[in-house]
Amino acid sequence: MSTHSATYVAHRNGRTATAEELAPLAFAGYAHFTAAQVRGGRIRGLDLHLARLRSASLEMFGKALPDDRVRSWLRTALEAGQGDLSLTATAYSRAGEFTAGGGGTEPDLLVRTGPPASGPDGPLALAAVAHERDLPAVKHVGEVAKTYHLRQAVERGFDDAAFVDRRGRLSEGTIWNLAFWDGTAVIWPEAAVLAGTMQGVVRRQLDRLGVPQRVREVTPEGVRELAGAVVMNSWTPGVPVSRIGAVPLPGAPEFVDLLHRAHAAEPATAP
Repeated sequence: MSTHSATYVAHRNGRTATAEELAPLAFAGYAHFTAAQVRGGRIRGLDLHLARLRSASLEMFGKALPDDRVRSWLRTALEAGQGDLSLTATAYSRAGEFTAGGGGTEPDLLVRTGPPASGPDGPLALAAVAHERDLPAVKHVGEVAKTYHLRQAVERGFDDAAFVDRRGRLSEGTIWNLAFWDGTAVIWPEAAVLAGTMQGVVRRQLDRLGVPQRVREVTPEGVRELAGAVVMNSWTPGVPVSRIGAVPLPGAPEFVDLLHRAHAAEPATAP
C-alpha cells in the first residue's frame, strides 16, 4: 500500500487534528490564513507570512499567537512531510462565527500540507469584473465571490477574473496580485488590495536589484499604454496576462523573467 498520502498532515496547534476538531470548521467563514510553497523544508518570505498571521489575528480576534509558537507548529508539520510541499496556516477562534464572543483570546492554528504547486503556465485572459473585497488587507476565508467570479469568467471564455473597484481602477485578481510593466518600471495598481507575500518578496528584491517600481492607478482601458502584465501569488512570481477584458497585452517575457529572478534571489528560511 502506498504511504505517499501519509506525508501530508492536518495539525491543530501542533498535533494531528481529530475529526471532531475539524468538523465544526468544515464551512466556517470567520478565519484568516496564509499559504506558502515549501521547497526543501524552507520558505521564501517566512517573515512576511508570520507578519500576515500576526496582523490579521489582531484585526479579527484582538490577539495574536507569538511568532515562535507559530514557527514551532510550522516546523512540526514540515518534519512530518516531505521536502517540497504546499502549506496553509489558518487562524480561527473556537468561539466560531455569528457570535460576539471570542475577542481578546489567542486563536487556534490549523496547519495543513499538500502536494507542491507552481501555478498555471499562462498566458491568461482575465475578465474585468466590478468587485471589492471586504477587509481587503486581510487574507480571510469564506470569500464566495472569488470562486463565483472565476467560474463566471471561464463561462465567458476567459481564464480568470481581475477586479475593478468603484473608482474604475484595477485592484487584484481572484486569488492574485496584479503587476504591470511599462518597459522600464514595475507598476503596482493603486487600490485597496491584499498585499501578497509573493508581492512583498518580489518588491524588496526588485529594490535590491535597482529596478524602478511605481504605485499608480491602472484602469482596464489604461492597460493599452502598458508593455505587459502578470498575476502572482504564493504559487508563482509571475504568470503572463494576454488580455484584460477586450484589451490585449504583449507577452513581455523579459518582465516575467525579471520577476522570477527577483523571487529566486530571496533567501529561503526554515521555520
